[in-house]
Amino acid sequence: MSHPSKTFSKQASKTLYEIIFNRRDVRGEFNNKPIADEVLARLLIAAHHAPSVGFMQPWNFLLIQQETQRTAVHKLFQTANEEAKQQFDSERQNLYQSLKLEGLLTSPLHICVTCDRNRAGPVVLGRTHMHDTDLYSTVCAVQNFWLAARAENIGVGWVSIFHEAELKKLLKIPQEIHIIAYLTVGHVNSFHQTPDLARKGWRNRLNLNDLVMHDEWNNHKNNNLSDHIQSQLERLNPDPKNPENKS
Repeated sequence: MSHPSKTFSKQASKTLYEIIFNRRDVRGEFNNKPIADEVLARLLIAAHHAPSVGFMQPWNFLLIQQETQRTAVHKLFQTANEEAKQQFDSERQNLYQSLKLEGLLTSPLHICVTCDRNRAGPVVLGRTHMHDTDLYSTVCAVQNFWLAARAENIGVGWVSIFHEAELKKLLKIPQEIHIIAYLTVGHVNSFHQTPDLARKGWRNRLNLNDLVMHDEWNNHKNNNLSDHIQSQLERLNPDPKNPENKS
């Protein structure tokens, strides 16, 4: 028996956009308040309800809470972070050095999100021609987790400056499993209004109209959509002082 699809109120829609606009990559604002198990359960349930190619649900969530493990992960980050800094020119290196890129020691919980590419067998519906869609599916689970966490006023940071092989060895992850995201999770003292990298001058948000094309590559012509994008941005994120509103 079919049932009518659920519809949502304007207030629910407004709340969703507010959550999206106020999601942040948290690095230095964690406090030591523990996350209640019932809250963590809701966040994991949200992640597990992400879409996945062929409904293969290729993710696992490895929870790291022991201080010794979190400290060991931080040491891996420090080594990789120094290597990363050397890849930028001298001027960018100084700015890079000033950035807070992780909250590994201050967040009470780390979650390593992985992808098991063999979970549904060698042939997966929808992955026959775009083989990486299982990886993309796992990223959808990360985004679900992140948005649900923001709705619960829980901070999340994505730390990607590691050597994957070393992280796998530390966490005893099998070689055939792929690490997709390493997340730091916890209560925060506050959320910044704008992303850290924009706030500190590393890079600004691009103008969406420059990224939207019509019918073929590099055709940006549209009579109405570009104006609507700007007006809807101002409606959805109304603070005039917010640099994300400026095209």
